[in-house]
Amino acid sequence: MGSIMTSSTSTDRKKGMEMDRGEREVLPTIQDRMTAENQVQERVDEAGNRWTKVYFGGGEHFRNWLEQCRELGEVMVEEVDSTGYTCFEQGGEALCRIWMRMDQRGGEGLS
Repeated sequence: MGSIMTSSTSTDRKKGMEMDRGEREVLPTIQDRMTAENQVQERVDEAGNRWTKVYFGGGEHFRNWLEQCRELGEVMVEEVDSTGYTCFEQGGEALCRIWMRMDQRGGEGLS
């Protein structure tokens, strides 16, 4: 059995998870997931290199973006949990972010 979703929520927060009035965990909506994804713009790897997100998605569109990004510089691909993204869940297709390494010289542009 999985968690039960409900739209009737209290303002109580327990361990960072929103709870409904029956004290069941409320899962994030797809809108919540998309809003959170839009907040993800940069990251720093273990070596201290800065990366910027240039694409989020999958399928043929992802492959086209990846090919073009590889022509422009150093690229990293990260697979993302597709839970809640129905078309990806049903199709069994990977949902990915494409990251490009930031230019080390000025710290602003892509390398």
